Amino acid sequence: MSNSSRHLIPIRKQIALVAHDNKKADLLDWARFNRGTLTRHSIIATGTTGGLIENELDVPVKKYKSGPLGGDQQIGAAISDHEIDLLIFFWDPLEPQPHDPDIKALLRLAVLYNIPTASNRATADFIISSPLMQEEYENSTPDLARYKNTKRTY
Repeated sequence: MSNSSRHLIPIRKQIALVAHDNKKADLLDWARFNRGTLTRHSIIATGTTGGLIENELDVPVKKYKSGPLGGDQQIGAAISDHEIDLLIFFWDPLEPQPHDPDIKALLRLAVLYNIPTASNRATADFIISSPLMQEEYENSTPDLARYKNTKRTY
């Protein structure tokens, strides 16, 4: 039995952009700077952030609900369905969030499904400038079928 499954991340990637309120200006500035690269891909975002990105870059953005209203969970579900290839999430480490469990779940799914994830501008810059952004990438994720057949106690 294989310990992992593989799926192809295409050349045109599905990029999720998320930012807490105090980080929205930073994400907008980053998106403006990387507009040329971002427009070659599909952009997905939580509601408020998505509206700001759409207006700022004049590009279509698939918008989910606002983070506190379930948008983080919607993006997590899309990650688990292999509908998101990359997560850029500028979160605020100095401000408590009322939907913190949703944020933790989103980041857990990004790690579980092995998608590139940036939580700050430096990491986002490294990812977006990688040569892998311009080519297909065979991604490996754990074979989760084996977890379904294993009795676990938590």
